[in-house]
Amino acid sequence: MDCPACDSPVTLEVGPEQPPSTSLPDALLAAEEDECIEITRNCWTCGWHEDRQIRVESIEATEGDEAAVERAMLLDEITDELSTIDSLATLKDTLAEVRRQRRLEPTTTETDRDTTGE
Repeated sequence: MDCPACDSPVTLEVGPEQPPSTSLPDALLAAEEDECIEITRNCWTCGWHEDRQIRVESIEATEGDEAAVERAMLLDEITDELSTIDSLATLKDTLAEVRRQRRLEPTTTETDRDTTGE
């Protein structure tokens, strides 16, 4: 953000209970219900200053899909492992094995049909 008085960059500080490096999104996510978060913006060029307060009135949180989280973590792990492989032949063999495994797995439609008794 730029200073409204002189168009110089401004600093944003969250506090005073927060460490100086705390970002506003981190402070909001860590806040408790009815907590007040203070934000200070300063222009060190012209001296412009603004204090604001945000009060958290209520917090609504939903839990994530556990299977989706586990799948994402496994995909990240697989990607990390694959990125360390230098051998083109090993990568080709790995791709062939993945494709072979996918052909052997029952499709989702077949699995749904088996579980629903159709």
